[in-house]
Amino acid sequence: MSAQVQPLTRRWPIAEAGAEHAKPVPFKVFTQRDLDRIEQLARLTPEQRFEMKVVSSVLPFRVNQYVIDELIDWDNIPADPIFQLTFPQRGMLAPEHFDRIAALLREGADKAVLEAAVAEVRQALNPHPADQMQMNIPLDDEGERLDGIQHKYRETVLFFPSQGQTCHAYCSFCFRWAQFVGDKELRISASEADTLHAYLRQHTEVTDLLFTGGDPMVMKTRHLRDYLEPLLEPAFDHIQTVRIGTKALTFWPHRFLDAEDAEELIDLLARMVRAGKHVALMAHYNHWKELDTEIAQAAIRRIRAAGVVIRAQGPLIAHINDDPAVWAKMWKMQVRLGIVPYYFFVERDTGARRYFEVPLVRAWEIYREAMQQVSGLARTARGPSMSASPGKVEVQGVTEIAGEKVFVLRFIQGRDPDWVQRPFFAKYDESATWLHHLEPAFGEDKWFWEDEYEAIREERLSDAA
Repeated sequence: MSAQVQPLTRRWPIAEAGAEHAKPVPFKVFTQRDLDRIEQLARLTPEQRFEMKVVSSVLPFRVNQYVIDELIDWDNIPADPIFQLTFPQRGMLAPEHFDRIAALLREGADKAVLEAAVAEVRQALNPHPADQMQMNIPLDDEGERLDGIQHKYRETVLFFPSQGQTCHAYCSFCFRWAQFVGDKELRISASEADTLHAYLRQHTEVTDLLFTGGDPMVMKTRHLRDYLEPLLEPAFDHIQTVRIGTKALTFWPHRFLDAEDAEELIDLLARMVRAGKHVALMAHYNHWKELDTEIAQAAIRRIRAAGVVIRAQGPLIAHINDDPAVWAKMWKMQVRLGIVPYYFFVERDTGARRYFEVPLVRAWEIYREAMQQVSGLARTARGPSMSASPGKVEVQGVTEIAGEKVFVLRFIQGRDPDWVQRPFFAKYDESATWLHHLEPAFGEDKWFWEDEYEAIREERLSDAA
């Protein structure tokens, strides 16, 4: 008798039988005050553990048992990419910031003194990049800010539901780190579904609604239903696509399988699809290891079976995925699992960016070399893309024109739709990591879009004043 061929992964039983009779897996989370309770950290030196406490006094830290047990190779610490993705590293703070907070912790400084120092360091980390607080938040008819809503691009509205402004675990590089540090002045959120729905009724140019955070998938399904179900009314026929940004497929795939209300969640998403909405789970992936567990793949199958499209996006990050082989393998796995590669981002200029950022020229090289290793189905990932204040600017390459070495850039999305897909050129700079580090090429003194952008910015800032 010939040997039976074994599948690549064993199928998660819940994905076949339904989750209604499954016993929920308990969600166990660790934050800064629990660092000493994480058994695996005992293999680190006392100084390394102290460094974690220093960094996590400034930047948010949260991890759960699934990440610890299933995703991290504890024999490869600290180099393991998921360890770097979730646990604080000394280099995440500038030396002067680290030394200041470390000294206060060592001397047992008064709580108020420590909190004041931490607040100053956070403000130096550009907590809200790309003018999102000043330029993206719309106003109501009376000129009041609609907190929790961002409307940067004509077709797309972002909504920050208050129940979804945390995550199952925090990414160490997160550009929305300011949402999680407990400072109400830095947080973006809204609790009123009526506010969102009223805004969408007034803005029929909007076709895409993106629920973001934090992670909306930390919400109970009954809260998510309050936001989603009204969109099935005729008044919202212009809302064609509902996107949900999430890291849950990495950090807590149980949410879609055996959580107490997983059945209700899948049913809600499936009903949205049957009603004619395009429902897209905007999954954040940073490394192929996140796709490589049985339960993660089972959650992917279950979501896709409901008719939901999964699109994958994530930034290029030093210490985690700054290797074309990692991206090529991740994109190949995503395509095999039915996920659409969507965006290859540049790490934003906020938070711990100095530790994680990669020069633009190297970002383009990694993107190009990874693309060379995959088939056409994986070449849907756009990038390297900078989500800057004027729009999403893509680095298309490096070339020489009229004897000058230049970056070739274009807008994938812009505050003015007329900018989209128009190429423009920047002087070559091998150390540049963000748009504001670049200068126009060929002796030009400004970008083609600069005057119009400044006019838009002045108007928005005036309205917000």
